[in-house]
Amino acid sequence: MMSVVVDGKILETDDEGYLESLEDWSPRVAEVMATVEDNELGEEHWVVLNILRDHYAEYEMAPAVRLLTKLVGKQLGKDKANTRFLYQLFPFGPVRQGCRLAGLPKPTGCV
Repeated sequence: MMSVVVDGKILETDDEGYLESLEDWSPRVAEVMATVEDNELGEEHWVVLNILRDHYAEYEMAPAVRLLTKLVGKQLGKDKANTRFLYQLFPFGPVRQGCRLAGLPKPTGCV
């Protein structure tokens, strides 16, 4: 069991950094977790994180990368509807790293 400290509060994570409690997530938690990964969240990151959170809220699972690229294309334009763009934002995997930063469980199918 690991943890991340956000504004003096200790939040429990699993061994891969996913929050143990979905209720612990906030935008500030995402910012702190991104900083630990040497990443700074910009506007496009937040669009993807919100897509992931919205999809999870509706379907209780993360979208596959293929679906995520389509959803991103609808919000950010067709020129950004590709995995290359997503990996620029989330180099450790758009769904895997994105879900971790979005406070969601580890996506199924990720090894």
